[in-house]
Amino acid sequence: MRLAKVLLSSNELRMAMVEDDHLRLLDLTQVDHVRTFSDVLHAPDPIGLSKFLVDQTEDPLGWDDVQWLAPIDRQEVWAAGVTYQRSQKARMEESESAASHYDRVYTADRPELFFKGMPRRVSGPGEPVRVRADSNWSVPEPEFALVISPDMRIVGHTVGNDMSARDIEGENPLYLPQAKVYDQCCGLGPCVQVADPDQPLSLTETEITLRISRNQNEVFQGNTNLGELARSLDGLVDWLGRDHSFPDGVILLTGTGIIPPDEFTLENGDSVSIEITGIGTLTNPVVKDS
Repeated sequence: MRLAKVLLSSNELRMAMVEDDHLRLLDLTQVDHVRTFSDVLHAPDPIGLSKFLVDQTEDPLGWDDVQWLAPIDRQEVWAAGVTYQRSQKARMEESESAASHYDRVYTADRPELFFKGMPRRVSGPGEPVRVRADSNWSVPEPEFALVISPDMRIVGHTVGNDMSARDIEGENPLYLPQAKVYDQCCGLGPCVQVADPDQPLSLTETEITLRISRNQNEVFQGNTNLGELARSLDGLVDWLGRDHSFPDGVILLTGTGIIPPDEFTLENGDSVSIEITGIGTLTNPVVKDS
């Protein structure tokens, strides 16, 4: 099951169940204390609750009849780094002085985890993601994102884009927050694939594909799958929850295994599309101030 936050033509914010060719709106007034997207996802049985909440008074809507929004309410967004061998090599190439640190964190018990942003820094489908004006080498990082409840359960998955200024981080690893955290530095969407205990996630069958277009021409394409992830999803969640509480839940980007070549950098007007099996495709235009 997939769930989405959408804006109707009437400017009404609604939650919807995503079917193959249409959307079914949910009525969040039917159950006490269930009023938000997160309330449904954090429920003991989000799949059963969503089916119960389908608004029988509303006709199905086409995908193009609504504006798709980022599937986030008040959660913090965090990210894991150096979780694929390709990202380990790329980070080492960025900064010769810190290469040994990236090499060690790839094999260490403790993962690299860092704060990415709050909802106001997150872009939904079709909204711009940003390249810092002071960066000359920036790339998207396509990532499988975990939607996590306040009690640290993985309740869903979505598509994430961890925008990164490689030159700023490469200059000095202590600049990581500036390379990673700024306005419009993260994309999420288009929906959440609800975790189903009866259908365990297949890592090797979950493909991640990145496509970058410039002037309507594809200038980069790459793909990987979750089977290449060097850490377990549950393990990342366990580390994130140590001495941390997330009363609103949290979204965790799990790292990237797709890195464009060193000579590539995003430009103003580019388009980034990230597709993940079972979830869908997140597409965002790129902006960079001169």
